[in-house]
Parts: sequence; structure tokens; C-alpha cells
Amino acid sequence: MGLRDFIEQLDKKGELTRIATPVSTEYEIAGIINALGEKPVYFENVKESSYPVVAGLVSSKDLIARSLGISKDQLLPKLLAAIEHPVPPPLVQKGACQEVVETNVDLTKLPIMRYTEKDGGKYVASAVSIVKDPQLGRNMCFHRLMLKDKNHFVARIVENRGTDSALKKAGGELDIAICLGNSTAVLLSAATTLPMGVDELGMANALEKTELVKCKTIDLEVPADCEFVLEGRITNEKVSEGPFLDLTGIVDRVRQQPVVEIKCVTHRKNPIYQTILAGKNEHKFLMGMPKEPTIYNEVGKVCQCKDVYITPGGCSWLHAVVQIKKQNADDGKKAIAAAFEGHKSLKHCVVVDEDINIYDPQDVEWAIATRFQADRNAVVLSNQPGSSLDPSGDLSEGKKATTAKAGLDATAPLVTTGKGFKKVDYVKVNLNKYL
Repeated sequence: MGLRDFIEQLDKKGELTRIATPVSTEYEIAGIINALGEKPVYFENVKESSYPVVAGLVSSKDLIARSLGISKDQLLPKLLAAIEHPVPPPLVQKGACQEVVETNVDLTKLPIMRYTEKDGGKYVASAVSIVKDPQLGRNMCFHRLMLKDKNHFVARIVENRGTDSALKKAGGELDIAICLGNSTAVLLSAATTLPMGVDELGMANALEKTELVKCKTIDLEVPADCEFVLEGRITNEKVSEGPFLDLTGIVDRVRQQPVVEIKCVTHRKNPIYQTILAGKNEHKFLMGMPKEPTIYNEVGKVCQCKDVYITPGGCSWLHAVVQIKKQNADDGKKAIAAAFEGHKSLKHCVVVDEDINIYDPQDVEWAIATRFQADRNAVVLSNQPGSSLDPSGDLSEGKKATTAKAGLDATAPLVTTGKGFKKVDYVKVNLNKYL
């Protein structure tokens, strides 16, 4: 469902905290979101802007599933189906995102936030960016945006990814549409790495109907029901961007990054500004969840995969727990190799049996404690392609990140001797009979 429909649903169920007290974009809003544990919150009165701010809408798997109209256990197969079978989105003539058109751009009117005292400036952390590769077509992804002045941002564009590749083909400048206040389907799809040339908006439309509308001043299409669209161009000019928190919650360094000039702003009547906290749950679930289907798919090629969880403790990027139905003695180690293939940035992987709850860290730790022997069940790989998010890896300037990887086969042997590997539970009783 759309952003507004989900906000309304949460509000009716008493799950949306409304804050009427005037609050500031300078640290205060971020502090309140964090203090609330990222539960859904709606700020009605922002000191620096006339627009309200919403946060916490995708801070748990339960919320994400509900916003898509499915149960939590349906998330992984739903995502996998959308990744494998994207559906071209329909183009419509009118979209709510263009109810108001402003060509006299003033980005300072938006409630763009400063999140921590380490921030290099005010940042947009929740925007979905859309560009067109001259050869491969439309591409949608996330770029953090540091406010430069009334009509310019500085965009963090990761090297050798979709936007960077398109920029190089286009000669260093490229039209861009920046969308704020999106459906969960659009957010998840923007965070998913699809094969080059596959349209992320097709994935969004496969998750739920996602209509597009043409931008007013540039040749790009955007989700028709988003709250704001900032139409502009990535320029050849580069200036300092950062510092800002990355997915690990650690401050990322300052780089020379492209300036984006915004030429037109369109939005709904009475639009709602959506934000997320960098390095916290919303950021983690949006980044990590789309990797679960790709790991599931690869592991399923070598053994029977039951479930995959990219863990928040591993920054929702570097650690995964994989649940399998073990049928052969080497299934665990095969699953480890497949998991690293399914997510190239994965650093540590734990493989467990069906009886282990992969969403319970204590249950996973119990499997490691009782079913894992380091000299027999560990897989250690040196000098592997890694993630630039891993501060302990080799992040030498001018080269791709490398790291050591480890997999733990914490599955029980098929043939057991001695004590065995099964827990014995206590009899279940109805406490109402006794209390």
C-alpha cells in the first residue's frame, strides 16, 4: 500500500505516535526517533519547515510485511518472485506527486535534517534516485544527499555501480529524479541489486501495483504516488561530501562527489516528508532484506534451503544465518560457499538445521556451542572481495575492498553418537489453572 494508506492504517490501530510539540530538524527529530526505538512516529510541527515528517514505517520485518499486505513468513518468497519476475510498470497521464509544481526551487523549505554532531551538513537519507543509463535504460537506487544550498545537493555516488556507470557513459552529466515519501515496494526495490539492465521499478510493480508518471522537465518516469519529486541534473562539478554515518553506524569519510542541481520540485498537496536514521533499523532492513532472496536462491541450488536471515547485529550486510534441511554430510559447507556467492559482501555465515530459530540469536549461539567444531566445521577464506562498509577490511585507496571470510557449519551430524544433539523440552501447562 502507499505511504499515506499505511500511515492511516497505523494511526487507526494506535500504532503511530503523533508529536504536536514543535521540534527541530537540528538533531532533535533524529534523537526522538531513536529514543522511540524507531517505532512509527509523525511530527506534526517542524520548526524549520511547513511540512510534517514521518519515520519508523519500515523499522521491522513485521511492519514491512504489513505494508505489503502479506505475513512475515511470506516476505522472502514474495521478494524472490519479484526479483525473478519483474513486471513492467504502467505509465499514467497524471500523478499525485505532481499536484503542485514549483520551478522556483528552494530546498531549504524541506525539513532536511542534521542527524548527529558528526554530520558534514544537513542530509536527505531516505531519497530514491532514478536515472537512465544511455545503453541499459532506467535505474533506481539510493544516494545520500548533502544539502549544499537552495538548489544544489552533493550526492554520494558509489563507484562502479549503476549511476556511476551511467554517468561515465553519458560524459559525466546526467538527468536525475529524486523521490521522497515512497511506498515500501519502491523502497525495497531501490535497495535491491538487480542484473544490469533490469528495471527496479519492474520489481516494485511485481511487489504491488506501481504506476509511473513522466517528470515535468526531464525525460524520466517516477512513482506517481510518491510525496515529493526533485527534478535535476548530476553535474561535472565535484565538492567535498561527508562525513555521515554509513550502514555500520560508523562515520564515513569525506570524499569529492558530484553536485546535483535541482531545477524543479513537484509534490502532493500537503506532502509528507519521510526520513530514516542512517545505521539504524530502517536503513538495515532496507539494505539487508533484498539480499536474503539472493542467498536463498544460491543455497537452494546445492541443498534444501529453508530460510535466510541477514542479521541486524552484522549491520544487516556482513552476517547471515542460513537454515537448511540437511540431507548430505557436506550440505553445511556447500551452503556456506553458496551464501558467499549469493551476497558478495557477506563476511560471516552460520548454517543451522531446521530446528533452530534463525531469528533468535541465543538459539543460533546454542547451535554453534553444541554442534560446531572449529577444526572440522569452519571454512576460512583469505583475501576475498569484501565490503567498503567493513572498517576492519583492506580499504586501500584506489582498489576494491578485500577481507577474510568465515563460515560456520553449525548443523548436527547426520549420524549421531553419545549425547546426541536434540533439546528436550518441559511439559507445557496452562498457568490459568494455577494462578
